[in-house]
Amino acid sequence: MLSQAEIKALLTRARTIAVVGLSDDQERSSYGVAAMLQAEGYTIIPVNPNLSGPVLGQQPVASLRDIEGHVDIVDIFRRPEHVPQIVEDAIAIGADTVWMQLGIVHEQAAQRAEAAGLGVVMDKCIAVMHRLLMR
Repeated sequence: MLSQAEIKALLTRARTIAVVGLSDDQERSSYGVAAMLQAEGYTIIPVNPNLSGPVLGQQPVASLRDIEGHVDIVDIFRRPEHVPQIVEDAIAIGADTVWMQLGIVHEQAAQRAEAAGLGVVMDKCIAVMHRLLMR
């Protein structure tokens, strides 16, 4: 797990964040968090096989494996049972870090990500951590 200092360094250097489970519903947490991150200058890639039209001006992809280019952070807004496959996809695309949002915990997937060389943040809101560490 990344320390607060490591999270700050990550948020400082990261440019591209794939948001897995991003909803096009403006009332959902995933939308609000992604909009905030986009406003802070990050490139957001919506990852949701159920979306067809743009979200926050970005065309969604069905899977992390459909992304071209480097992903700094894979921000996960899916239930814990979906996390192991998302971690495998993050490893496959060479992402730097997997970030499990507040309330999302999967110890085995976290260990798998760390063993593959990825940074891991678990059970923390990226928007809250950004506000706390980057102001």
